[in-house]
Amino acid sequence: MEGGRVHRLKPPFTQWPAMKMLGDLDSAAFAFKVAEAMGSELLSIGINVDFAPCVDVLTNPQNKVIGDRSFGSDPELVSKISSAMVRGYVKSGILPCAKHFPGHGNTLLDSHEDLPVEEKTLQELTDTELPPFKRAFRARLDLLMTAHILYSKIDPEWPATLSPKIIQEICRKDLGYRGIVMSDDLEMKALTKKWSHEVIAPQAFRAGCNILLYCWDISTPAKGLQAVIDAVNKNELDRALIDDSYNRVVSLKKSRLSKIEPLPYEEVKRLVGHPEHLSLAKSLRAGELPDDIQT
Repeated sequence: MEGGRVHRLKPPFTQWPAMKMLGDLDSAAFAFKVAEAMGSELLSIGINVDFAPCVDVLTNPQNKVIGDRSFGSDPELVSKISSAMVRGYVKSGILPCAKHFPGHGNTLLDSHEDLPVEEKTLQELTDTELPPFKRAFRARLDLLMTAHILYSKIDPEWPATLSPKIIQEICRKDLGYRGIVMSDDLEMKALTKKWSHEVIAPQAFRAGCNILLYCWDISTPAKGLQAVIDAVNKNELDRALIDDSYNRVVSLKKSRLSKIEPLPYEEVKRLVGHPEHLSLAKSLRAGELPDDIQT
């Protein structure tokens, strides 16, 4: 649940507009409240992870894939709102997942259909795309989603999801990220047009992904799993990478998700579409800050 066109839950859940409207209001306090409200409704029905916020800086106004999913085109603004939302989600009790590392804001191609190629240098990413991720890390982010984009001046061989240079060197070593790295959907054509699932799954772990995401064909995860097993058995994939991923996931579950209890149905009905949440969404659509919230 991002809001806008990426909003999977229908009424009576609160319907949130596109997050560009949140960026336009430039209020960290309001962003915190919105994320806290989103998270409380999700948690009430047992959803403990939200693949949000989208922290991509919209540097290309022709980018329709991200477009109004982004908080804006200014790295400082996006950093401010993103980190506030991360804190709001955490306060609600769910895990946010910032995306799409190291940045999807400058592309024209849709990675659902083809592989975008970016020619930005590492310095350009550092100046523009990476600041929101850095701020999100400091705000207690534990989940990160990768981008299926080839950054040719950084790694001419592998797109970010499959790139050790981007995940292990930039994300973990340079930026000091200690949380879990999750791939974007590995069935997207950005990857499958060039590589088979027998290649994609092991390479994602080599790159530094800890969780592999499959969203469409129910038979595909089994292919990926078998490819990983085969690669380990052939000494083509270090078993330690799998063990590390397992330990990271188990540790996060124990520390952040072990105390979640199902709510009584009456409490779920009270929280879903709560009047305060509806009021926040109404203010957001109107482009107005509530009277009790400052920037």
